[in-house]
Amino acid sequence: MIKNRHSFHQTMSSKLTKSTASPLPERISLAEVARAMSRFEASHVSSEEHPTIADISECLFFSPGDGRIWLQDQRMVLLHTEALGSLRRELIDSLGQEKARGLFTRAGYVSGARDAQLVREHWPEAEPAAAAMAGTRLHALEGLVKVELVHARYDPETSDYEGEFVWHHSSEDDEHIAAYGIGGSPACWMQVGYATGYVSTLFGRLVVFREVACRSMGESQCRVIGKSAERWDDVEEDMRYLRARDFVGVPQYGGAAPQAAELPTPPRKSDAMVGASSAFNAACHLLHRVAPTTATVLFTGESGVGKEKFASMLHNISPRRDKPFVAVNCAAIPETLVESELFGVERGAYTGAGAARPGRFERAHGGTLFLDEIGTLSYAAQGKLLRTLQEGEVERVGGTRSVQVDTRVIAATSVDLRQAVREGRFRDDLFFRLNVFPIHLPPLRERRDDVPLLMSHFLQHYGRKHGRQVTGFTQAAVKALLNYDYPGNIRELQNLIERALIVAPEGGLLEVHHLFTSGETLDKNVLSVRPDGHLAGAAPKATPASHAVPDRAGPGSLGQVEEALIRRALEQCGGNLSAAARMLGVTRPQLAYRARKRGITS
Repeated sequence: MIKNRHSFHQTMSSKLTKSTASPLPERISLAEVARAMSRFEASHVSSEEHPTIADISECLFFSPGDGRIWLQDQRMVLLHTEALGSLRRELIDSLGQEKARGLFTRAGYVSGARDAQLVREHWPEAEPAAAAMAGTRLHALEGLVKVELVHARYDPETSDYEGEFVWHHSSEDDEHIAAYGIGGSPACWMQVGYATGYVSTLFGRLVVFREVACRSMGESQCRVIGKSAERWDDVEEDMRYLRARDFVGVPQYGGAAPQAAELPTPPRKSDAMVGASSAFNAACHLLHRVAPTTATVLFTGESGVGKEKFASMLHNISPRRDKPFVAVNCAAIPETLVESELFGVERGAYTGAGAARPGRFERAHGGTLFLDEIGTLSYAAQGKLLRTLQEGEVERVGGTRSVQVDTRVIAATSVDLRQAVREGRFRDDLFFRLNVFPIHLPPLRERRDDVPLLMSHFLQHYGRKHGRQVTGFTQAAVKALLNYDYPGNIRELQNLIERALIVAPEGGLLEVHHLFTSGETLDKNVLSVRPDGHLAGAAPKATPASHAVPDRAGPGSLGQVEEALIRRALEQCGGNLSAAARMLGVTRPQLAYRARKRGITS
């Protein structure tokens, strides 16, 4: 559990003053902060509280020679708050406050998710409490706001979270008040998105933060409360700011939905898409722009990224929503049957054709035809499809007349059609006919910000489908899912969670061995064994044979072996942490943390 550390934050300044020769000035350098905080935390905070501000500051690098700043492997920028405030004003004035709030909340969510990934990667053995506190330190280090912890609680058995924080000196408030004065609604939109993204990604389940007091409302300070999503009564009100479009859904939490009157059925909520990453939101914006038109849309991306889901949603938000949506997997149709399947067949056209049958184009008349894996069509079939797209009419096999069709075509492919054109496997004229409005859907490994939301969504969905109740994910399972590469993309994540929910005990937690049971290859850096025998995050990478660190460190516990390896590496590198970290195959912050934990360095 995270203990109450209110007094820690209240007395930090006075303690730092006592631990240094003279009081700290109001503005000090990062190096001075790291040294002062390191001395204070070494004597007042247990080792469980790493990563500290000193640990985190070691990840910040300035490269003025080539104009770049790095927070470990993530590029950062220093931006004038007045410039950000100017952008904020223009967005509010041009889009309205609701849409602007959504933009900033989603940007904050992505930033928080990135920082959570950094903490998981570089301090994999940190306790949940320490990892959560690292977010407050990163939030302050990045100049957004000073965070004061009131109380926080996390139960690893149930994955339940609740926390309350006070925010001081919010840069968002400063700019909002300067532009619009005191109003009636909170204005720390990016900060709320950051907190939601950070904690949700860290714990692998949806945790929603809400600002209950704000300086922009005339309060003396900002106060936020974060709770597991199902503990909020009206979480939908908060979550709508994480959705780029109304057709993006979130998991349903809380009690049963109220009974609705008998009205025409809208698109089901379960059909809505789930995501919050910048790539996902960009695709949603394109979907919204092209939906009212009749333009042909080409979805590209790896198998399993959700192309059919996007195509179905495109139909549902278009003027053709009340007409048929017909999906065809071109890869599943034998070449000899492509023409009859797409264009239909007249009675007696060939042996066995005992009745006339309309093709998919005719069945989708007035609506939408989705041609999945269109890159698998033969060259002859491509020519026949091109004629239909150009003329807007089909001729059934064995028929003597043309039939006019009003069908919008949406195509999808997992292969590079431009390369197929260059190799002569795909007609260039058909490619340009299909490529009117391309939308690329990146693989899940390139939009990991969506993983926590998808985990929560699938857990809720399959829990209802199979009538199973599980509490959530263990920390080891969260780490594994957040670091897995997903060669099968969203479809694979969906299958992993459905399988685990069926295998896991009723009312229990989903473990790693519930998820990965079918030969999936896990990153060796995801799981290791702590001295207490429990699974923890990243194991050290294998030591290259050329290094002089011994393969054996003698008998003893795992902790003793680790201590011996670290001491020997530091001896061989003359105490240079960076060189020793390279020798052991870990990052410098990881080695510094483990060395302090073993009492090897101060």
